[in-house]
Amino acid sequence: MVKLIDINGIQKVYKVGDEEVFALKTIDLDIFKGEYVALMGPSGSGKSTLMNILGCLDSFTKGQYILNGTDVSKMTENDLAEVRNKEIGFVFQTFNLLPRMSALENVALPLVYAGVNKKDRLERAEEVLVQVGLKDRMKHKPNELSGGQRQRVAIARGLVNRPSILLADEPTGNLDTKTSVEIMELFRDIHAKGNTIVLVTHEEDIAMNAKRIVRLRDGLIESDSINDKFEQSAHKIV
Repeated sequence: MVKLIDINGIQKVYKVGDEEVFALKTIDLDIFKGEYVALMGPSGSGKSTLMNILGCLDSFTKGQYILNGTDVSKMTENDLAEVRNKEIGFVFQTFNLLPRMSALENVALPLVYAGVNKKDRLERAEEVLVQVGLKDRMKHKPNELSGGQRQRVAIARGLVNRPSILLADEPTGNLDTKTSVEIMELFRDIHAKGNTIVLVTHEEDIAMNAKRIVRLRDGLIESDSINDKFEQSAHKIV
């Protein structure tokens, strides 16, 4: 198996006045190509901090992070920006779509930064929008789409660069139950096509859609286990 993420002894410390606050104490974590992993934990557990480190959005105080064979801790800001664009697809709770751009233009945007020519980036953006079930909504702007459709656009944007890892931060947090079920079904389909997914959530029923669940508490990994209900939990959110 190909190891995509290799984290050893990661710590994240914030200074609050004279006091040191440990957001992450000592984290060791491996994630392999093709896995579907949920990072689960209550507010303040460190899961969001860990996700930001995995996504190269935040630095760490101590430890080592190897992403797809590259030591992240030795990278410059420009190198990190390139890694974020090429290796990682992001899906956020708040969608983060540009309101004046169509769904197609929003999805194509990461390819602009990657230097892909216009014809190729629009073709690729169209391809992933079809994949997420939005063939008939490509020209629509975000305010002309439902919450679930906006999240599908965001997922398509996360996939457009063919990233090594898709990082999803509370992707159903702004959605109703029915739409959440549909979005989690979509993530299952994406995983079934061979994509590696890391899902961050505080909701047990959302985490149960992943094949492996890593539980955090107080800045430490409390447990790391295979979800034996993975197949049975398909398409089910209570």
